[in-house]
Amino acid sequence: MSDLQFSSPKSVKEAVKILFAAKGKAKVLAGGTDLLVQLRAGRMTGSMIVDIKNIPELRSIKKEKNGFTVGAAVSGAELGAHKAINKAWPGVVEGLELIGSTQIQGRASLGGNLCNGSPAADSVPGLIAAGATCKIAGPKGLRTAKVEDIVLGPGKTSLKAGEFVVSFFLPTRPKRSGDAYLRFIPRTEMDIAVVGASVSLTLDKAGVCSDARVSLGAVAPKPLLVAKAARAIVGTKVDDEALTQLSLAASAACDPNDNKRGTVEYRTKVAGVLARRAATIALERARGN
Repeated sequence: MSDLQFSSPKSVKEAVKILFAAKGKAKVLAGGTDLLVQLRAGRMTGSMIVDIKNIPELRSIKKEKNGFTVGAAVSGAELGAHKAINKAWPGVVEGLELIGSTQIQGRASLGGNLCNGSPAADSVPGLIAAGATCKIAGPKGLRTAKVEDIVLGPGKTSLKAGEFVVSFFLPTRPKRSGDAYLRFIPRTEMDIAVVGASVSLTLDKAGVCSDARVSLGAVAPKPLLVAKAARAIVGTKVDDEALTQLSLAASAACDPNDNKRGTVEYRTKVAGVLARRAATIALERARGN
């Protein structure tokens, strides 16, 4: 690694130019909580690190007319301290705040957690359930993509050569809306999710669910958007029967591996249980909004 190059661009345009010129051999550094571990272990592929933290757009949180724009390099600690986002999207904040220790929270970013390509990334199910989109910069300019379309499999993303995520957009919540993220881990904290589940829902004036999104993590090669589970509660008052159908649909969507963290049967069962619990919390929050 003695020939490893380092670059710290000050603008999105400059970063794109550097990344494209590197022809796939550059790694983007936001928080570095995974990348630096790979570097120290000698497992990092590539010959250049591009530090994007000095690009102002990637470090800001902006309230827009119809939602929030969150820079891809915003840390968990920074997002957790933002009162308006905590109120509007507590499930999104819950996911990012579960990543690592207090020290890691000061570094770990939304963009890094997504683009690392981990099926078990804690912040991703919450973003998917929220219907979040991301702005991507590349040699052909800017484009927008749904968060659920970014991760293709373990360590693989849909980003093309020279592209990187600039920011995320979280839409304004309708009244009577709520979301929640839950995960199961072998220890009490600071571990990788065995299963993660996020649910976002909206109620009409009669208390009937008018819209919902359900997302699962760590139960397939990539985070999942489970439309069938969402459909199970839309048009209902999210009663026990509807929650049971949501739970069954969540379990049916799973395609996990057997490993030391859990068997296929175990993860599949837990996914249904967590999805139901997350929906119950989201329902309580919606009734309070």
